[in-house]
Amino acid sequence: MDEALNTGLAGLITRMADDELVLGHRNSEWTGLGPILEEDIAFSSMAQDKIGHALALYQVLERELGGTDPDHFAFFRDAGQYQCCHFVEYPNREYDFSLMRHFLFDAAETVRFASLEESTFQPFRQLARKFRGELKYHMMHARAWIHQLGHGGEAARERMQSCLSSCFGSSLGIFEEGIGDDTLISSGIFPGEKALREKWLELVEPLLEAAAFQMPSVAETGPDTGGRTGIHTSFLQPLLDEMREVFRMDPAASW
Repeated sequence: MDEALNTGLAGLITRMADDELVLGHRNSEWTGLGPILEEDIAFSSMAQDKIGHALALYQVLERELGGTDPDHFAFFRDAGQYQCCHFVEYPNREYDFSLMRHFLFDAAETVRFASLEESTFQPFRQLARKFRGELKYHMMHARAWIHQLGHGGEAARERMQSCLSSCFGSSLGIFEEGIGDDTLISSGIFPGEKALREKWLELVEPLLEAAAFQMPSVAETGPDTGGRTGIHTSFLQPLLDEMREVFRMDPAASW
């Protein structure tokens, strides 16, 4: 594998894994606080899935590209070395925001990993097929809540519409391009962020419209970018400090 391809692939894996890790921890914050018991369990389960996805991707980075130990890579980088998008960094605020972020992000993950089932990079094909069932469950959960709240009365619909309108630009940041993407596209490793964004829009737009929501205009919405190049919101560093506190007490400990 030549240097340009190696660099591009490492960047793609890192930003995918960092998204999963950070949002997994954000979702885990609802454990014990969900509005109903079933949601407590659902968000905890999906948080566990996302952190598991992150670990699997970090392991590919270590095994295939000579990366460092996944635990140290996840917990010992500075905030500026993370490549997660801004969308996953924001605090949960209210449950409506978390549900809308869940729907938009997991729809993006669904199209991303579906595309990787045909990747020329074998580890991507293996992970995509392994994650397929979990992502199917995540999307079933998200679609059910989006539809229920969209048709659940004016107050519920207005709150969810407000969340959609306010976070849509941040969700577009999921598809911020990385260094070396052109090489990955020409090598058949993945179709590129622009192509994935179009497939994502094709998936989410009819679902939102069926739930009585008004889709924001992509042309009029500036994407929230910078995360892929290490420029992050003020919310990332406190989250990192919290999620790695125990590990950093004794990195050599055996659990």
